[in-house]
Amino acid sequence: MSEHDSTTHFGFKTVAESEKARKVGEVFHSVASKYDLMNDVMSAGMHRGWKRFAVEVSGVKAGDRVLDIAGGSGDLSRLFAKKVGASGQVILTDINASMLAVGRDRLIDDGAAVPAMQCDAEKLPFPDQHFDCVIVAFGLRNMTHKDKALAEMQRVLKVGGRLLVLEFSQVWKPLAPLYDLYSFKLLPLMGKLLAKDAESYQYLAESIRMHPDQDTLKQMMLDAGLHKVDYYNLSAGVVALHKGWKV
Repeated sequence: MSEHDSTTHFGFKTVAESEKARKVGEVFHSVASKYDLMNDVMSAGMHRGWKRFAVEVSGVKAGDRVLDIAGGSGDLSRLFAKKVGASGQVILTDINASMLAVGRDRLIDDGAAVPAMQCDAEKLPFPDQHFDCVIVAFGLRNMTHKDKALAEMQRVLKVGGRLLVLEFSQVWKPLAPLYDLYSFKLLPLMGKLLAKDAESYQYLAESIRMHPDQDTLKQMMLDAGLHKVDYYNLSAGVVALHKGWKV
């Protein structure tokens, strides 16, 4: 690491900013093929309910344009495609080619007409005021410059559009010791058994702890130019859904 390199967090480690994207990329290349299985095991299937809730809260209707950022295996793109119908558009994006390939193939298998694009959330290749809804689910915490990514999401939203951030968050205090045991002991073990990769799941657990809590993320969204930002705690705060408006 040179003295001119800024640093950031990779889980609990401090790394050069220039290194983080590569390291996160390695994690998701490693887990891509088992990602959905692990999500089901890790959340006892609850991630599907959290995603359905996000789609309901989004207020998306037929004919709307939706951008799914860090959409990986395509769960949300599939749900949104049903909402917007043939007159609307959903675009699936992810910075990681392995994750994007899994999502694209699943959407093709489902017969969903959703284009998939590899792009960086900090430099979105879309015009200003283009989408009615932008969503990022379980992806923001892996981004190096969260403030830049949020500002880009705000930029591509139409006036009246909504940004939704679904992400692991600060769990209800009395549950914290149990949640820590689960995250740092059971999760890497499941990663080892199911995906042959304990280290990547150790990173995922650590990255959740380093992510801003509910009120900090709310303020970050306000700082990015969004308005009327509020959040819903799901499963005792294991996950939070933040929603902000462009006015």
